[in-house]
Amino acid sequence: MAAKKKTTPPPSSTAKSSVAVRPAASAERHRVLRAQHETEAAQDYCEAIADLLDAGVEARVGRIAERFGLSHVTVSRVVRRLASEGLVQAQPHKPLGLTTRGRTLAAEAKRRHDLVIDFLRALGVDDRTAGLDAEGIEHHCSAATLKAMARYLGR
Repeated sequence: MAAKKKTTPPPSSTAKSSVAVRPAASAERHRVLRAQHETEAAQDYCEAIADLLDAGVEARVGRIAERFGLSHVTVSRVVRRLASEGLVQAQPHKPLGLTTRGRTLAAEAKRRHDLVIDFLRALGVDDRTAGLDAEGIEHHCSAATLKAMARYLGR
């Protein structure tokens, strides 16, 4: 008589799994992430333009392209979009400027960036790594997380 093969029954649909997907929670996380990505470029570009202007340097598309390692065409497209959104002042053959809204966005982006870098340094992360990591983290922290970082730093 042949031995029966032992088989494992498929998992029950009611079984709890540590990797179970909760669609509502997952959808919310992705919704938040998409919103963060939409504002990321605006924050970075406004911050870059403000940095140049504050240093007394004309903010030109070529300088921003070099700073971000992007093509002149790519930067021109983003600048055009930001101008249409009322953040950047852009006229042909003229240096770029920031509107009041653009300047406010740049200041907020700089504040977030500096806070994240300081927090990472306080944790013992070296300056180079803190700077690199902050570029991504700064756009994806909630106000509550930033507040907790500031509290940790005694601000």
